[in-house]
Amino acid sequence: MTLTFLRILFMTMSVLVGYYAGSVHNDALAGGQIGFLGGLLLIVLERSMRRVSVRGLSSMVCGLLLGIFMAKILADILSLLPLGHYIQSVTRVSLTLVFSYLGAVMALRGKDEFHLIIPYVKFRRQDIKDGVVLLDTSAIIDGRVIDIYKTHFLVGRLVVPRFVLHEMQALADSAEDIKRERGRRGLELLRLMQEDPKVDLHIHEDDMTGPEPVDAKLIRMARMMDARICTNDFNLGRTAELQGVDILNVNELIQAVKSVLFTGDNIDVKLIKEGKEHDQAIGYMEDGTMVVVSGARERIGHEVRVQVTSVLQTQAGKMIFAKLSGGAN
Repeated sequence: MTLTFLRILFMTMSVLVGYYAGSVHNDALAGGQIGFLGGLLLIVLERSMRRVSVRGLSSMVCGLLLGIFMAKILADILSLLPLGHYIQSVTRVSLTLVFSYLGAVMALRGKDEFHLIIPYVKFRRQDIKDGVVLLDTSAIIDGRVIDIYKTHFLVGRLVVPRFVLHEMQALADSAEDIKRERGRRGLELLRLMQEDPKVDLHIHEDDMTGPEPVDAKLIRMARMMDARICTNDFNLGRTAELQGVDILNVNELIQAVKSVLFTGDNIDVKLIKEGKEHDQAIGYMEDGTMVVVSGARERIGHEVRVQVTSVLQTQAGKMIFAKLSGGAN
C-alpha cells in the first residue's frame, strides 16, 4: 500500500513538473506527457530492480566513491606535470571513468566480504526481535518449524536464502520420486508460511554465487548477518558450531521436550507390533518414544497400562522398557 501511494504521488509530481516546464515554452500539454512518460519509465526501472540487494547496492556505491577518490588523487598528481589544459582535462575524465568502473565492479564481486571495510561496526535492525534465523532445506521440508515458531519458542525473522530455494526447486524437479516429493512439500510449506500473517518470513534475494556447496554458503551468510541457522542436518550443525554460528536443531528440541519418565511410573500405551525378544510387544507414546513391554505379545492391538522398569538413552532418542501392570483399557 505504501509503495503504491509513493508511485502515484511520484507520477502526479512528474506530470505537474512536466506540465509547468512545458508551459514555460507555451506547450504545457506536451510537457505533461513527457513528465508522465518519464515517471512511468522510472517506475518500470524501479520494479525491475526489486531483486537488487541492499548489500550489493551499498557495496557498489562504496566502490564507486573509492574509485572517484583514487582518480582524483592521480589526476591531481598528473596536474603537476606541464601537460597542457586539454590533455589534463581528458586525463581527468578518463581516470574518473576507469577507476569508477573498476571500483564498482570489484566492490560488487566482493560484496559478501563488504562488512570487512568497516570491521568494527555491525548494523542490526532494531525492529527484528532476537535477530535473524536462516532456514535450511531440511528444516523447511520437515515442517515442524512452523508450529514451533507459532508457539514463540522460536523468535526472530525467518529468512530463506535464494540458494536454498534453488536447492528445493532442484529436488522438486528430480527424477527420483522421493526427492521430488520432498522438494514439492518444501515449496508448498514455504507458500503456506508466506500466507500466514503470524509468520515473519523473508526471502533473501542475494544468491551468493560461487562454487561452494549450499551448506558452506549458509554458514557464510549466517556469519555475515550475525544470524542463527535452523536445521535438522547434524553435520551442518556441527560444522557451523565450529565456525561460531549458533544452531537451532529441531530434532534436538523435540528430544528435549519429550516426557520424562522414571522407574515405577505407570503409563498407557497401545501395542502395535512384536518385539525382538520372546513375548515382547512394542508401542509408541504420543511424542514418538518407543516403549518395549515384556510379556505382552498377546496384547498387540490393545491399549494397556504398563509400569516402567528402565529408561535407555540412545543416539536416536529414548527407549522405555516396561511390564504389564493392568488389563487393557
